[in-house]
Amino acid sequence: MATTPTPEEAVERARRAQEQRVETVRVLAQTRQELTNERESADRERAELEARLKDRMREYEAADVKAFSSATAAGWTPEELRKIGFPEPEKKRRVRRRSTARSKQQRTAPDGANGTTAEGAGADEHANA
Repeated sequence: MATTPTPEEAVERARRAQEQRVETVRVLAQTRQELTNERESADRERAELEARLKDRMREYEAADVKAFSSATAAGWTPEELRKIGFPEPEKKRRVRRRSTARSKQQRTAPDGANGTTAEGAGADEHANA
């Protein structure tokens, strides 16, 4: 037959049960902190690795642009190089597109200015002389 615990025994049993529960929370808190620390460390490592990889890619891209420029300086045209499997380098293409866009804007601006003002007409007369 089960005996009823004394008040002191009941409190001691409750305290032990509570301590076990508190211990699980302590382990959870410690594990969660380790996870947070590891995530932060991984984020730092990832950022450092990404920066190193970007630097390496810049070096290889610069070497590619230089080699392509050397080939064109040796007499190959970009079209010939493209036909044999070497399109213009990515970095060079981006620069070229921007300069082409500017050239188009410059070509359209003088056309719109011709003959619209007295100054524009005078400039045409001086150019023809």
